[in-house]
Amino acid sequence: MLFAAAGVGLFVVYPETLTDLFGIAFAIVVVLAGLRIAGNVAASLFPDYDVAEVAVEGPITRDGGSGPLPQSPRGTPADDIVEQIDRADEDENVDALLLKLNTPGGEVVPSDDIRLAAERFDGPTIAYATDVCASGGYWIASGCDELWARDGSIVGSIGVIGSRVNASELADKVGLSYERFAAGEYKDAGTPLKDLEEDEREYLQGLIDDYYDTFVERVSEGRDLEPEFVRDTEARIYLGESAHELGLVDELGTRREIEEELADRLETDEVAIEEFEPERPLMARVGAGARTVAYAFGAGLAGIAAEREFRLRT
Repeated sequence: MLFAAAGVGLFVVYPETLTDLFGIAFAIVVVLAGLRIAGNVAASLFPDYDVAEVAVEGPITRDGGSGPLPQSPRGTPADDIVEQIDRADEDENVDALLLKLNTPGGEVVPSDDIRLAAERFDGPTIAYATDVCASGGYWIASGCDELWARDGSIVGSIGVIGSRVNASELADKVGLSYERFAAGEYKDAGTPLKDLEEDEREYLQGLIDDYYDTFVERVSEGRDLEPEFVRDTEARIYLGESAHELGLVDELGTRREIEEELADRLETDEVAIEEFEPERPLMARVGAGARTVAYAFGAGLAGIAAEREFRLRT
């Protein structure tokens, strides 16, 4: 109907002036905008979903920004994921949460924030590993009622890693020297332009050990596993079938089988799943697109990127 009206306006009621043409074009834009708004209003007033799906994809960081190496323009912004889960929890139409996980892990605290959001959700929560659910991804899964995976999914890597680049020898070769101005004995521990002292190495390793103890505790409590068993995995990764046999995964199945399981739990014939996405204003979405383009251009020019500090991640 809309296209017929547009055809009549442009070709039957032929615009005699440029002003007439602009008027017809403006009217069409207004009608399209009205239909879009009406559709959104109708969807909000008469929702046809009962399960919310939130996707955690890519490296987990606080704001979703990429790391120092040119791997991808963006990772998983933890704050956005938390907002989506909380919004789903407040939605009266949502009875269950499906958390789709395809991530190699990432930063510790952002991963824990997502786990806590999943724990807060009032209703059944199922984490679903697609390709990879490792490290921080498994940390997040420990906050859900169950973890499902495919036979070939990569699951595990329950560990923490810290890294630094030692550029002291390179600095010597090019004539650079490190001069320390710091207050606090360990303020510059991990600086790449100097060798680590033994006490600094012990200090940084202690941080890693503390985070690892927390990781083991979260997984042990959330997945009902013995801490000794979790430690015995030695941060190895497993294919879904092996992970299921070890108890790291509750069920193996496809997305369709998960939907059938949710339908049984919600006592309905079938579920309708709504994909929740971040609520961003228009200018923020435009800015994100511009950053992606800039990344693609920069990655084509950049040959190497150097890490400049001690980095900690799951």
